[in-house]
Amino acid sequence: MADREIDEPTGTATTGHSWDGIRELDTPMPRWWLWTFYATIVFAVVYMILYPAIPMIDRATQGLLGWSSRGAVQSEIEGAIANQADYRQRVANAATMQDIINDQELFQFAVSAGKSAFSVNCVQCHGMGAAGGPGYPNLQDDDWLWGGSIDDIRQTIAHGIRSDDPETRVSEMPAFGRDGILDRDQIRNVSAYVMNIAKVPPKYGDVAAGEQVFTENCAACHGDTGQGMPEMGAPALNDPIWLRVTDQDQVVAQVTSPKHGVMPAWEGRLGDTTVKELATYVYSLSGGPSATIR
Repeated sequence: MADREIDEPTGTATTGHSWDGIRELDTPMPRWWLWTFYATIVFAVVYMILYPAIPMIDRATQGLLGWSSRGAVQSEIEGAIANQADYRQRVANAATMQDIINDQELFQFAVSAGKSAFSVNCVQCHGMGAAGGPGYPNLQDDDWLWGGSIDDIRQTIAHGIRSDDPETRVSEMPAFGRDGILDRDQIRNVSAYVMNIAKVPPKYGDVAAGEQVFTENCAACHGDTGQGMPEMGAPALNDPIWLRVTDQDQVVAQVTSPKHGVMPAWEGRLGDTTVKELATYVYSLSGGPSATIR
């Protein structure tokens, strides 16, 4: 120490290192920085004592406080469930779905809870935004198959479509071509008529002849003007909102050998309260139609 050179301008000892004539000063660290450094060491030691910190073979040290991130999350979940308990009980006790709609506070809770349940159970088919896809209904519009009232929606969700539930909804379109009910020309003509009432120009077929075929074979379920019948699960055909087809060739294929979708019955899986919440959420997506067809 005694033989170290002192830098005259600053009065600070040098380290003895020199690079190209530039000498390194041995400037002491600021006291505040040293005390902060020591404090972090003390904090780290205390943390390791109080909280899980040191990894071992199959676990970590538990810490004196017994805290864990898993336990904290579980506690938050239990707290959230407790906070929701009153609202969920009110949903469960609602005598009718209309009672939920009439209570604005309860309605908002049911929509929020239903959205969460939808994200877990329904997005696989209907999509994250409930926009559906080929063979899976769009739940955001007002074109309903089994009816768009909140009671209709609840019934569909609770008991499903063509499911194993004893109260499930069932409808089946005849295979007009496969079973020989209509010949090839009749199917082409009726497809032209269906395209026409959906306001989409047909590529082939006789619209007038197709109207006759429609009246004799299809109107009993789809209505005289193709407006659909929700009590039978028969979709409206007089608009371009289609579930399984996108062009006339696919209309021909559906008339020839129709496809029938299946929806699970959710009441036995999720319970009545969650089904009510799901129905409320789906009802809110389309603005709550009460007499339209889907």
